Amino acid sequence: MRGLYLITNDDPIELLLAKLEGAMATYEVAVLQYRRKKVPKEQQGYEIEYMKHLCAQYKVPFVINDDLEAAVHYGVGVHLGQDDGSIVDAVARLPKNVLIGRSCNNSLELAKQAIADGANYVAFGAIFATETKPEAGNIGLETLKQAKAELNVPICAIGGLTVENSAEVIAAGADLCAVISDVLDRSMSAVGQRVYDWSELFADQA
Repeated sequence: MRGLYLITNDDPIELLLAKLEGAMATYEVAVLQYRRKKVPKEQQGYEIEYMKHLCAQYKVPFVINDDLEAAVHYGVGVHLGQDDGSIVDAVARLPKNVLIGRSCNNSLELAKQAIADGANYVAFGAIFATETKPEAGNIGLETLKQAKAELNVPICAIGGLTVENSAEVIAAGADLCAVISDVLDRSMSAVGQRVYDWSELFADQA
């Protein structure tokens, strides 16, 4: 598992779905995460179902952010923050073939615990400053290098990543780069090209 880990933004749903289709039609999206903080829970079902089918069409693993109950209901993967539920519980309740990830901030110990509990990828960040989570800080690259040397699951980097600043992030050990604004805050016509640019960046760092 390697490449662009795309996280949804808060665009109007019709625009977002069109952008996602444009992104996934490149066949270069490694993972899609559903994260819609401004959409009430009762309105999320349609969006999740549509994205689940879109991901199935393009063979892209699909995870829901911070909501194990929704992941169980829809039979998809989940990404959990440190305060968003148990990895052991997620492993017990979700299908065997889905992704289960854990945010580990800047801590190898948290990552090792998550893997021991059954997570099949771990995320570190924020690598760089980010407007999405300004409280997350800026951890730099050293943790990624240590994680690559010590962990045996894919490593996801998140936080302020762009095509222009991520060559060193991938070189440091990131198998996945989690991105929102660098792809989805662009115009419809620019989304596919930006995803392609990410795929070229990963190819250059192979």
